[in-house]
Formats: sequence, C-alpha cells, structure tokens
Amino acid sequence: MNREHGKSVNDICENDFVTKGTFAKRTTDSHTTRIQSSELTGSDDVMIRYSRAAAVVFVLLCVLLLTARIILCATFDQERQQLLTKITNLTEEREQLLTKITNLTEDRDQFKSESNELQKCSADGWKCHQSSLYFISSEMKSWTESRRYCRERGADLIIINNTEEQDFVKNISGSSDLFWIGLTDIEVEGRWKWVDGSTLTSGFWAFGQPDSYQGKEEDCAINYSPGWADYPCDYILKWICEKNIFK
Repeated sequence: MNREHGKSVNDICENDFVTKGTFAKRTTDSHTTRIQSSELTGSDDVMIRYSRAAAVVFVLLCVLLLTARIILCATFDQERQQLLTKITNLTEEREQLLTKITNLTEDRDQFKSESNELQKCSADGWKCHQSSLYFISSEMKSWTESRRYCRERGADLIIINNTEEQDFVKNISGSSDLFWIGLTDIEVEGRWKWVDGSTLTSGFWAFGQPDSYQGKEEDCAINYSPGWADYPCDYILKWICEKNIFK
C-alpha cells in the first residue's frame, strides 16, 4: 500500500515535472512565435510604407509629367499660331511688294514709251507744251483734209482751252500765217463746237469775228495774229494738230 502510495507519489512528481516542462516549453515556443510574429509585422509595415511612398512619388511624377506635357503643348500651339500669323503677314507684305514692283514696272515702261514718243515726235517736228504735243504744218489743205491728217497720226485739230495755250500757239505759229483750228459751226449756224464735241463758251475772236463775210458759209475757224476768225472750210490753209502726251 505504501509502495503503491510511494509509487503514486513518484509518478505524480514525475508527471508534474513533465507537465511543468511541457508547459515551460510551450510557453517558450509561444513567446518565440510572438516575437517572430512581431518581427514579421514590423517588416511588413516598413514594406507597406515604402510601397505607399513609392506609389505617391509615382503619382506625383505622373502629375508633373502630365502638367509639363500640357504646358509644352500649350506653348507649342501658341508659338505655332504666332508663326502662322507672321507667315500670313509676310505673305501679305510680299504681295504688296509684288504689286508695287508691278506698278513701278508699268510706270517705268510708260515713262520709256512716253520718252520714246517725245523723241520721235520731236524728230518729226512736234512741239511739247504741258501735257500736249503740237504739230505746225508746212503744207496747206482744207479744214476737212487738215483734220484727217491729224487723226491719222493719233491727234486732232487743236483745241485752245485758255489764254496761256493761245499765247503758246501764237508764239510757235508766227504772226503772218493762217492756221486751221478744231472749231466749227457746220452743224448749227452760230453754235461753235470743238472737234471733241464740247461747245465753245468763250474764245479769242478777233474784232468783228465771226462775221460770215459777204454772206458766205464760213463754218470753220482759223487762228492768226489778231485772234480767231471764221473762214470757208474749203479754203486751203496750214493747220495745227494737237495730241495728249499720255495717250
């Protein structure tokens, strides 16, 4: 009985030792597990923080890149519009310069043509006064034939518009000859008209002129030293042609 009791006590002690050892081992294992779990949890937090920081940095970089792209595109578009405006302005200036060059070329050609015409007319006996050329004939024809001669040369019988022109004609024609001028009342007696169709309003008639001398049909005008006079159109006289320089 005592042996059994003693055995039982020993067994109990051994069991208790085993139980305590097992508990201590379990406790140690549990503590180790908690430490390892704590270490793993801290490492994961660091990784998560790094990942979040990297994500934030990446997003910021994307935003910066997008902003930079938008700014660059806007700047490029603005500069493109400015260049297009400059190109348009330069094109317009070029067209204006080409127009000016064309006009200057035309003016130059016209000047050369007029200069050549003046030289030719001067050689043919024409005289220049203001914007007109005048030809004093040395031949003698009727009023109608005299006018035909002028028109064949791009001119017509002279039209005297003012005192200055009358004085010029008097100087170049001399004081003794009679010259047909481009004035007639052949259509309506007493209504004097120039060869361009305009009606005479005032003139340089000599004293007592026009007079239809001795009832004759004196429907054409002549210029001589005292002034103008009416003469029969079939008389044979000299004449004066006139034409515009710029025609």
